[in-house]
Amino acid sequence: VQLQASGGGLVQPGGSLRLSCVASGSTYSIDTMGWYRQVPGKEREGVSCISSSGGNTYNADFVKGRFTISRDNAKNTLYLQMNSLKPEDSAVYYCAAGILGGTWTCPEIYGMDYWGKGTQVTVSS
Repeated sequence: VQLQASGGGLVQPGGSLRLSCVASGSTYSIDTMGWYRQVPGKEREGVSCISSSGGNTYNADFVKGRFTISRDNAKNTLYLQMNSLKPEDSAVYYCAAGILGGTWTCPEIYGMDYWGKGTQVTVSS
C-alpha cells in the first residue's frame, strides 16, 4: 500500500485547508487511518484517527473543534478538514494506516503499517 498526502500550503491564521491522502495498492487490507504532524526537532504527534467504517474518530485536544477527519472508502481517500488554523499548526502532515488484524492503534506514534509522504502546512500572516 502506498499513501500520498496532498493539499498543504500557505494559509493565514484563521484560514482553512483540506488535506487528502490517497491510498493505492492492496487497499482492501487497510483498517484504521490517521493523520500525524511533525515539525523539525520535535517528535511526531497524532492529530486525528478514524476507524475503517468511519464510525469512530479521535481528535487530539489541540485540534478539537477545529479539525475534522473523514474517509471515502470508495475512493480510497482520507481527508482532514482544518479550520481556524493557528501558526502552531504549521508542520508537515502525514497520513498513516494500519492493516486489518494488525497491532497498531492510532494515535500511537510508531508501529503503523503504512506511512505516507507528507504535505507541508504553513500558517502565517
